[in-house]
Amino acid sequence: MTLEHDILNTKTARTPEEAKRLFEIKPIVKILERRNNLNENIDMLKKQKEDDEHTKKQIENEIKGYADRMTAVDRELQTILLEPQYTEGGVLLEVVADAKKQQAMLFAQELFEMYKRYAEYKDWETCVVSQEQSVGGGIRKASMFIEGVGVPELMKMEAGMHRVVKTCETENEGNVDISSVLVSVVPKPAEKEDIPTKDIEIENTNSDSAKDQESKDGAVRITHKPSGTVVECKDSQTQAKNEEIAIQKMKTLLLLMLEKQSKASQPGSSVEDVHIRTYSYPKNRVTEHRKGGITHNNLEDFMMGEYPLEHMQESLLIENKRQEFMNEVDQFAQEVKMKSADNI
Repeated sequence: MTLEHDILNTKTARTPEEAKRLFEIKPIVKILERRNNLNENIDMLKKQKEDDEHTKKQIENEIKGYADRMTAVDRELQTILLEPQYTEGGVLLEVVADAKKQQAMLFAQELFEMYKRYAEYKDWETCVVSQEQSVGGGIRKASMFIEGVGVPELMKMEAGMHRVVKTCETENEGNVDISSVLVSVVPKPAEKEDIPTKDIEIENTNSDSAKDQESKDGAVRITHKPSGTVVECKDSQTQAKNEEIAIQKMKTLLLLMLEKQSKASQPGSSVEDVHIRTYSYPKNRVTEHRKGGITHNNLEDFMMGEYPLEHMQESLLIENKRQEFMNEVDQFAQEVKMKSADNI
């Protein structure tokens, strides 16, 4: 990081991305330099050998003073590094139930509704893309766009396999049913990423004239011919706006398909093999299994999609940032060690 900072800092002309990166890392590097100087002072004092008790006492007091200052510097560093930084953006969130388990499809609907309530709690915008109902209740799969400040960072924490544990109502008391729901989160593609016109078919499903771009109730259906993917939109009153939204939905669904294909082609375990969170109805608790995760001992409260979910996501983000920070500290220490060796 220090090398990156030095390179960016000496540049007379920087790209917007480089300027943003320099702005992000400059305060971190400055604090790391202060911490390194304090550490060097402590090491120097510890190497001093004095027989005089008074001088020894003075050295001990100086070491303690530097150590106290280092503690304060560490707190300052943690505040900068571990505080989640949010950007404005959007994602496509998809919930897919285990098709062999009715309980999974019922829970998929609960999970999908929880995310909608959470978006409302966070004052984010949502737009349901698709929802495939199950005959026995619940949903087989559903997806929606979520947009707002913090969406890319927070909702990324939801990607993975969610396990639900429920008591079997038709079985003997004490038996439980365990099923899973896969949550996928894909960033919205850039506007410039166009779909070839020859690959899509656009239909107006309400208006008498498909060319009436300003017609009321101008619901639009778009079919992606190569994949057979279909999206519909009737959120807006005009066909032009509905078509714009539908195209955006299609772009993101195709991106999600590509991501799944890419993961399927990679060797080793996939995200579908690892349960990131367990929702236990018999024990009335939600347990996050990833590092930095917490346990919430009120499942009904958690499923409301408000502060408990937000708190769990932030805990994961802080742990991720802590790990990044420790890696940066290790790298910084190695750089200092190499520089010291070169000067010998």
